Amino acid sequence: MSHGRPQQTPPPPPSIIPTEGWHCAHYYYSFDRALLNAFDAEEIGAGRAELSQILSGEGEGAPERIQVSIVSGHKADFGVMLMDPNPLVVDSVHQSIMASTLGPAIQPTYSFVSLSEVSEYVPSVEQYGERLIRDGEEAGSETFEAKLNAYRQREPMMRKQRLTPEFPQWPATCFYPMNKKRKVGENWFTMPFAERNSLMAEHAQSGMQFAGRVSQLITVSVGLDDWEWGVTLWARNPEYLKEIVYKMRFDEASARYAEFGPFYTSYISTAAEMLDHCRIQ
Repeated sequence: MSHGRPQQTPPPPPSIIPTEGWHCAHYYYSFDRALLNAFDAEEIGAGRAELSQILSGEGEGAPERIQVSIVSGHKADFGVMLMDPNPLVVDSVHQSIMASTLGPAIQPTYSFVSLSEVSEYVPSVEQYGERLIRDGEEAGSETFEAKLNAYRQREPMMRKQRLTPEFPQWPATCFYPMNKKRKVGENWFTMPFAERNSLMAEHAQSGMQFAGRVSQLITVSVGLDDWEWGVTLWARNPEYLKEIVYKMRFDEASARYAEFGPFYTSYISTAAEMLDHCRIQ
């Protein structure tokens, strides 16, 4: 018989690799046109080739995911979204851009670092069954079992898409950071979990109406950046970005409890297409 305090599970060894999920970063840059004028044609050509290689996502040491986009508006000229288990692999792309031939004429304008996660509001199979019963389904009925089995089959893929997502190749994308309010009478973090869970379920239902038109990735930045979460949306058409954000603003979880940072809207491209669009030639 053992006595004294119960045995505690030893902590995992120190590491910069998450035990679950990947590091994620959004970087935005602008070209300094005055400095670019100092480059000759040979340097521009070499710089284009170098940037195209850096942003290709190919070769040894490349991150697991990389996506280039042309930014709309003057917040930036182009953006790069990256994901990898190792945050230094992610950051090495940024460092390579800055150290490239054209680096002196590239100005970072914004960055956001986060981690992928499975939200606490995504129900387990058991919790999904409990939700079906609350919604009026009879436990053990044919309809109940069909819905539960369908969710059981979807759940592993849902987890994978949240933790190690494939980037959709849809043309339009936007990114924005957000917080949940901590104000008197509107403090998200003092609400009971059941109430928060209910509001987030309503919010999710709104998003599901855009299945096939909009894909969403929520990454967590609590303790890592100035905001608490980052939201990345990809859409088949930019009008769907407008529609989904507008619709979801009316959900109480958003209308009453959310605060939003700057929006960066951009259009997926190759590095060469981005350089052509920005007249770097």
